[in-house]
Amino acid sequence: MSETINEISQTKSEHKRKARPYIFYGQTQSLCSHCLELVPAKIIFQNDNVYYQKRCLKHGVQKVLVSTDIEYYKRCKEYIKPGDLPEVFQTPINRGCPYDCGLCPDHEQHSCLAIFDIIDECNMTCPVCYADSSPQKSNIKSMANIQVMLDTLIASESEPDLVQLSGGEPTLHPQFFDILQLIKQSPVRHLMVNTNGIKISQDEKFVKRLKDFQPGFEIYLQFDSFKKEVLKKIRGIDARKIRLKALENLEKHNISTTLVCTVIQGENDDEVDEIIEFAKTYKCIRGVTFQPMQKAGRGPNQKSRTTLSEIRKSIINGKNGFTDADMLPLPCHPENISIGYAIKQPNKFTPVSGLIPKDILLAGVDNSVSMEKNPQLMSALKDVLSLDSISYLASEKLKTLLCCLPKFALPTMTYENVFRVVIMSFMDAEDFCTTSVKRSCVHFVTEDAKIYPFDTYNLFYRDAGKSESEIIVKQ
Repeated sequence: MSETINEISQTKSEHKRKARPYIFYGQTQSLCSHCLELVPAKIIFQNDNVYYQKRCLKHGVQKVLVSTDIEYYKRCKEYIKPGDLPEVFQTPINRGCPYDCGLCPDHEQHSCLAIFDIIDECNMTCPVCYADSSPQKSNIKSMANIQVMLDTLIASESEPDLVQLSGGEPTLHPQFFDILQLIKQSPVRHLMVNTNGIKISQDEKFVKRLKDFQPGFEIYLQFDSFKKEVLKKIRGIDARKIRLKALENLEKHNISTTLVCTVIQGENDDEVDEIIEFAKTYKCIRGVTFQPMQKAGRGPNQKSRTTLSEIRKSIINGKNGFTDADMLPLPCHPENISIGYAIKQPNKFTPVSGLIPKDILLAGVDNSVSMEKNPQLMSALKDVLSLDSISYLASEKLKTLLCCLPKFALPTMTYENVFRVVIMSFMDAEDFCTTSVKRSCVHFVTEDAKIYPFDTYNLFYRDAGKSESEIIVKQ
């Protein structure tokens, strides 16, 4: 009898339970990629990647790639800080996120970047346009509409950090310069124009007028690829000559410019480092922003977009000098924005964001830490920076430049020699996460006095007048 018991015990001790093929990291709420119903989603680590495993009662289980870098994904959680609240909210909480945008009191972050769509008409018909703009559209916002947008933002922010004019193609607006003047006379600290560059490439007098709005003014110029066939797929035309002529005019008049690249997997994701190297050769270019394609508007007709982590790996593995330590999660929305800063000098390009201690980035809700008062940090920067001069003007320009990051001043770092690389990922139906969207700091401001996160506006709210049952991603 005892021998039989021993045999059974030995058999049991040799038995191994079957393990799941992934690590369960957490839980969130996402959207069904097909019907946009809010659904539960497991966050899982598998094969060195991060996935959402979503379950919809109608459409079953869906597994979506979120990140190709587990360690960076976990690092983002270390950069979460208390949100900076707006002065006022525009809409009550009724159904909960994402159905009460406008902003509701449940949103965790103010508007770091506010977008004003001033016209739907565009002189291009890009296959990836999230706004579904075209030459056939119009919807020109009146000056009264713009004033409502501005008043709404100022009521929310008091002194807004950054307004970006967009559309459509904003340079087509018949009162374009009146709008610039209106915003420059307001408490807005920094003004940006999102453009395809056609007007800038064709009209040098137009570019000369832009100079009147500096400082605190910047062009956000489409620049997706060096390849003809790729540009035709992304923009519908070979835009190479347009972009180069636009840059020629912007460089001639030293108009501050950021290149913005919509990144699509298998199309231009192999050009990330090349675009950074190109940007470094222009005096007027202050940096590059990479945006993984958001599947909204005409975007769903394209291939799957690349992830923030894949773009980040291309940057830190490139020849531009940025390392893993330099491309940091932006504390206000760490999961969806990665940012790196460098000093651009003649024959020298020095990334510096990796030298900034994390506690400096996270210190204080009001982001008022002065970098020059940190002796440890100044010692670390001594070998790469000149310590000869700290001017009040340079300090104020840098405060504007860094926007959501703490407002500190570096010796020799002025607006003209700071170069920033940003990856800004906007969620769509595939990778939507209610936890992350609550921290969204890039917002649309509308003429009906509402403020929406960029992510949810394109998914749910862009088509005004639709009932809740009709709210779907445009196909």
